[in-house]
Amino acid sequence: MSRKSHWDTVYKGKADNEVSWYQSKPELSLRLIADSGMSRSGSIIDVGGGASLLVDYLVHDGFKNITVLDISSAALRVAQKRLGESAKSVDWIEADITQFQCAQAFDLWHDRAVFHFLIQASDRKKYIDLLHQAIRPGGHLIIAAFAIGGPKKCSGLDIVQYDAAKLSRELGEAFILVEQEDEAHITPGGKVQAFGYYRFKKQG
Repeated sequence: MSRKSHWDTVYKGKADNEVSWYQSKPELSLRLIADSGMSRSGSIIDVGGGASLLVDYLVHDGFKNITVLDISSAALRVAQKRLGESAKSVDWIEADITQFQCAQAFDLWHDRAVFHFLIQASDRKKYIDLLHQAIRPGGHLIIAAFAIGGPKKCSGLDIVQYDAAKLSRELGEAFILVEQEDEAHITPGGKVQAFGYYRFKKQG
C-alpha cells in the first residue's frame, strides 16, 4: 500500500478525534509559534497538518498567510469542512512531502510527527533539502517527533525516535536549536506517548 493510500484509509476509517495524534488544542505548537515572534502577516506552512486543529487556532489568532500540506485528501477535507468559509483563507496542498515542489518561501515551517515517519535516509535528505529551499534565512522550523524511549510505531508504521542532539545532526549546521520542550501526549485511548518539540532558526 502506498503512503497516500495508507493515510487516506486511516482518515476514512476513524473520526478525526479518534486518531492517536488528536489534540483538542495544540498547546505546545502554538506556544513555540508565538515564541518565534513572527508577525500575523508572516507565512506559515503546517506540514502533515491534515485534520489538525492548529489551522483553526492560527486563523482565529489572525494569521493571514497559512498553508496546510498533507498527503491525505481525506484529512484535508475534514479540516476544510470544519473551518467552513474560513477555509477559503488557507492554501491547501495535497502532496507527499518527499515529492513536494515548493513554489514559495516560508517564515515558519511546522511539522508535528511527519519527519519521524521518514525511516529511509534518502527520504530524510529530500525533506532536509526542501527545508533549505522553503524556509527563508532567519525563518523558523518547528518539529515535533517521538522522543527516545517513546513509541516505536504509529498507525502501524515504523518511526525514528529523536532527541535534540540526534535531530540537530540530521538537520545540519544551517539550523540552530533555539528551544525544546517535552510532552507527554495522551491519546484518545488514554495511552501516554513521549514527544519532543524543537524550534530551530535557519541561518544565512
